[in-house]
Amino acid sequence: MSATRPDAPAQRVLVPAGTTAAEAIAGTKLPTAGPNAIVVVRAPDGALKDLAWSPDDGVEVEPVAMSSPDGLNVLRHSTAHVLAQAVQELHPHAKLGIGPPIEDGFYYDFDVAKPFQPEHLEAIELRMREIIKRGQRFQRREFPSLEDARAELTNEPYKLELIDIKGEVDTGEVMEVGSGNLTIYDNVDMRTGDTCWSDLCRGPHLPSTRLIPAFKLMRNAAAYWRGNEKNKQLQRIYGTAWPTRDQLKDHLQRLEEAAKRDHRKIGEALDLFAFSDEIGRGLPLWMPNGTIIRDELEDWARVTERGLGYQRVVTPHITKDALYYLSGHLPYYEDDLYSPMEIEDEKYYLRPMNCPHHHMVYKARPRSYRDLPFKIAEYGTVYRFERSGQLHGIMRTRGFTQNDAHIYCTLDQAKDQFLEVMRMHDDYYRALGITDFYMVLALRDPANTDKYHDDAAMWDNAERITRQAMEESNIPFVEELGGAAHYGPKVDFIIRAVTGKEFAASTNQVDLYTPSRFELGYNDSDGTEKQVAVIHRAPLGSHERFVGFLTEHFAGAFPVWLAPEQVQVIPVMPDMNDYAYKVRDILFEAGLRVDVDAGDSRLNAKIRTAVTRKIPLILVVGRREAEQQTVTVRYRSGEETSMAVDAFVEHALELVRSKSLEGAGHLWRKDDAKADE
Repeated sequence: MSATRPDAPAQRVLVPAGTTAAEAIAGTKLPTAGPNAIVVVRAPDGALKDLAWSPDDGVEVEPVAMSSPDGLNVLRHSTAHVLAQAVQELHPHAKLGIGPPIEDGFYYDFDVAKPFQPEHLEAIELRMREIIKRGQRFQRREFPSLEDARAELTNEPYKLELIDIKGEVDTGEVMEVGSGNLTIYDNVDMRTGDTCWSDLCRGPHLPSTRLIPAFKLMRNAAAYWRGNEKNKQLQRIYGTAWPTRDQLKDHLQRLEEAAKRDHRKIGEALDLFAFSDEIGRGLPLWMPNGTIIRDELEDWARVTERGLGYQRVVTPHITKDALYYLSGHLPYYEDDLYSPMEIEDEKYYLRPMNCPHHHMVYKARPRSYRDLPFKIAEYGTVYRFERSGQLHGIMRTRGFTQNDAHIYCTLDQAKDQFLEVMRMHDDYYRALGITDFYMVLALRDPANTDKYHDDAAMWDNAERITRQAMEESNIPFVEELGGAAHYGPKVDFIIRAVTGKEFAASTNQVDLYTPSRFELGYNDSDGTEKQVAVIHRAPLGSHERFVGFLTEHFAGAFPVWLAPEQVQVIPVMPDMNDYAYKVRDILFEAGLRVDVDAGDSRLNAKIRTAVTRKIPLILVVGRREAEQQTVTVRYRSGEETSMAVDAFVEHALELVRSKSLEGAGHLWRKDDAKADE
């Protein structure tokens, strides 16, 4: 694979002064209906404009199709308006919160007396279809003043609050207001010209509700106003919208498969992890089965890292606040840290990351150029405060253990070392059957330099080294302006699940800034003291997030080497128990994870139980097997074969040694979900 190239220049359309964008688009051969219909345009300043927009002077604009990312957001936000209109028509006392587009859909928050029930959602969806069929026009209107806006929205307390704080909101979540003038969108009857409903909104929107081709309401849930648990709890309705019915159908199938693969559901069924109210939210308990998966991944990482010259270290879980003032985590990220502990008149914090501790390991001894690159690795547990509403199984927790490492090297070594890190990712992912992944190069925003350090030469150097390594890796990547850390560019690896969902798996960085803060240097061959470059890397992310992803990736049907239970021996009848235990002992001595089901259930019931527990190798033994010293092997595919016990041991050990993916649950097809076999 090669690195991604810049997109071809977008088509431009001239909108003459006094002409609407819709009229200009109509004069081209661009589609005005269907999944690729042009729904908005991008003005020269980058702002999206309704098709009813008419510039004061002639300008060239970029047409935006419904099927594009921006077009999908417009479609989904317009559908959210239709949802809110339907709710207020059916529930006149409902007060409006916010209704942004989100990944694959939209939501809208409502203040209602009682929670919505399934029958309410059915009625709301039916009313939405009626509104869409009417073909109401989305019409933008600007308020002359804040007072006019407050007067018109006097019965909408949440909108009034947004007006008061309009310059302070996250415009990625709050579509109603921003730093510009206040506007409202009226849903206008196409025949009579009457306004049917209105909502405070920046826009833009589709020209008409009739352009909403396919949608569905998904569920409702409780949500605190503006995400703050101190605020009132509202009712949130989620929905999805797509340019075609087939795309909607495909999305619903992906959601159905994703539900089957939910790591929380599978984790409980396979006894991988648990949570305890007594211990606290977001702090998982790893059960024996889950710990096996952790250990296997960690052992794999240790062997891999040892071959690449890493040394293992162990660092404390707490530290004095002085270390975090040095690193910059205090005071800027104090909200993400747990409250400090007072010990002998000094403040100690649970560590939020391992980097500062590793820097102190490097700094603990004088270093020479001969010591470089100096690579240290640790599966280090860190703690960060996450709001309760953001926690999600083991994928979003408050305590997690990272596959962390830092490379201290010369500037000349940095590119090759970072390239090696990228190839580690590639090797790990492909060994696990993860083939759909790419990188995101997060860069500083030159138009907003306040959030970054001000050494321009250092920035240029870090970006040059990072980009060179990424290009040589041949792993596809995209660029994201403004996503860099305070001290340098960063590279996120994004992996896509078999259901299409994307996960941020790890973050990696070439860091030229932190060494100066920590005075991380080395004695060069000419006797001078020079500053090192630091590479931050974590190819396998955290145990929690990565095991959660793998659980969904394999649908719990882990490959043999990762499976908590690798082999189940099932005697056909009770008088075969002795032979079953003999086979078990042989396999156990060979290093396999094996057990015997000597219960009273019938053979078929025992097999079903083993299949439900996702055990990859099921051995059935009866009189014939005992006489011939063989086993009948049943695979996940349902295929059965007979082989000698010694031959099976060699076969199973080879599946483990080679990390074979044979029979694993990551090869899902929409029409034939192997995860259920």
